[in-house]
Amino acid sequence: QVQLVESGGGLVQAGDSLRLSCAASGRTFDAYAMGWSRQAPGKEREFVADISWSGAHTYYLDSVKGRFTISRDNAKNTVYLQMNSLKPEDTAVYYCAAGPSMGVMHYWGKGTLVTVSS
Repeated sequence: QVQLVESGGGLVQAGDSLRLSCAASGRTFDAYAMGWSRQAPGKEREFVADISWSGAHTYYLDSVKGRFTISRDNAKNTVYLQMNSLKPEDTAVYYCAAGPSMGVMHYWGKGTLVTVSS
């Protein structure tokens, strides 16, 4: 079992940056691939980015490529999502996830809200 707690969300203006953090506890953090998904109001949850257990491999939703960066610090049991050049369409609840491999997530946090005003 892995417990995930997101932080760092908030209200920003278009063009601003935010860094989300996800602190993990429970089983060995570096055994898991980690990821971020988001759910905008009235829409289904969508994948945003994920990262391999070592950090060597990452994958992004096309619409965030070049703006968002996922990273992890296995010594701190934390995964990050650096979000630059934010757009109003990035407004969503962002969820952290963990799983046995990239694209396969079994554990989810409760989410943190990001609101981008125009």
